[in-house]
Amino acid sequence: MIFEFTRSFNHKPFRLREHLERLYVGIHICRIDPGVTIDQMEKITLEVIEKNIHLYPPEMDYCILHDVSRGILPPFRRFYGGRDGPCVIIDLYPLDVHQGNTAPQYDSGIHVVIPRQMALPTRLLDPKIKNRSRLFYKMADLQAKDVRPDAWALLLDDDGFVTEGTGSNVFIVNDGVLQTPEPRNILRGVSRHMVMSLADKLSIPCRECNLEPYDLYTADEVFFSATRFCIISGVSVDGHTVGDGKPGTIARQLLKAWGDEVGVDIPAQAQAYAKLLNGGA
Repeated sequence: MIFEFTRSFNHKPFRLREHLERLYVGIHICRIDPGVTIDQMEKITLEVIEKNIHLYPPEMDYCILHDVSRGILPPFRRFYGGRDGPCVIIDLYPLDVHQGNTAPQYDSGIHVVIPRQMALPTRLLDPKIKNRSRLFYKMADLQAKDVRPDAWALLLDDDGFVTEGTGSNVFIVNDGVLQTPEPRNILRGVSRHMVMSLADKLSIPCRECNLEPYDLYTADEVFFSATRFCIISGVSVDGHTVGDGKPGTIARQLLKAWGDEVGVDIPAQAQAYAKLLNGGA
């Protein structure tokens, strides 16, 4: 199954077209014909939003989930009236469950562990295709939490270079220069691209390069980017404190610039969602 996950800011879908473009690359490579063009998929998605937006108060943003599979396996089609062809699902649901759970980490940061589980190399399964075959992500998370229950996993490739988190891209800062892994063995995240665009606007130098664990251990800052939380800092890696053990200046600067661009105070929104999840306490 090929999928995409995006979100809204102030009820406006964030970079929907970029997410759909990546979706359509994946389904093309996997030889799935969804039965609609990308323009039609975009139109249908906007119709799904229009039909459901009345369920969302102004302060509640939403997630958009696209799932595309090649359909029901042949042995089981008789239970579904012989139905053949692809299955396309477009879901809309509240953002609070995703962003609210990360609310404290905008201030505290996260602890990063590099587990035994490695990223799958491109020659086995290309990570640039966003797919549901992600058992290796789950194994990495479990192994990281064996070390520290609140840890986030960060995977290496089979050459020992840093790739990505389990559903996020990673950046480091050294001497004011932003660095992120080369796009070979990673998902080329839409949020990753957003961070690099913001860095350019803020005149922060940014390089794509091979990174080793050593580079993270000795970095001034480490942070992750992803659709659901935007930017969250790492304050330790494998027990090594990053910088002064607090979210770094450049990560905060980029997160504020992101919020300014979309018209949302992202950490404050997460705090509001956390209160909702805790029954308003």
